[in-house]
Amino acid sequence: MFTLTPAAAARILDSASQSDAVGMALRVAAKMEEDGQISFGLGFDDEREHDLAYECEGLTVLIAPPSRELLDGMLLDFVEIEAGDWQFVFMQAESAGGCPPSNCGGCGSRGSCGSGH
Repeated sequence: MFTLTPAAAARILDSASQSDAVGMALRVAAKMEEDGQISFGLGFDDEREHDLAYECEGLTVLIAPPSRELLDGMLLDFVEIEAGDWQFVFMQAESAGGCPPSNCGGCGSRGSCGSGH
């Protein structure tokens, strides 16, 4: 399952309050590019039919069926890359040292949070 750190959630919730998107769900998407790299996207959206929807770190997360497999086991963090340069970073939850402290359920055997809904 896809999860996010408290730092990422705090930044997203702050962005929501600045853009009149308070209460909207966070849609997370991923697709495989021709060169084999995965591109990621996120934004505020409404739930659609067939979306996977669940609560994590105070946000409703939405994932469409085509993105589910690519996002499984991924973690979104908000980190300082260089002094003053903060960015969202997608990584495998296992490479981040296991399950981050979160409010999205217990840790699964692969180090990701929750079991889906």
